[in-house]
Amino acid sequence: MARILVIDDEQAVRDTLARVLQREGHEVLTAIDGVEGLRIWREHGAVVVILDIHMPRSDGIETLVQLRALQPSLPVIVISGGDQTRTLGLLGDARLLGATRALAKPFSLSELTAAINHALGHGGGEATG
Repeated sequence: MARILVIDDEQAVRDTLARVLQREGHEVLTAIDGVEGLRIWREHGAVVVILDIHMPRSDGIETLVQLRALQPSLPVIVISGGDQTRTLGLLGDARLLGATRALAKPFSLSELTAAINHALGHGGGEATG
């Protein structure tokens, strides 16, 4: 269906999202942080990026800004467990910087599916966090 890039420093999150998205028929690329994610996106492309906010080296906000500079129309779904660190407001900041959707971890499969369908232009319900 679509090539999706998942950028998250937590291996369990990357593996889970990759498994779920592959079951839905998508091709999934993964990266451990924004630096690797940008490299993979430049080399292989993706039609949707799922991007964690809190990561080492290049966090999600920096990576979002760089992706927007490279391809302003690229759908980017930001995710964060920020409620654990009292920075959930960064999801709102990411929306202001151009994120297509923002999901708070943990999110449901239906929220993820709706966000991806929206990003791919297939409609889907509101899945913001």
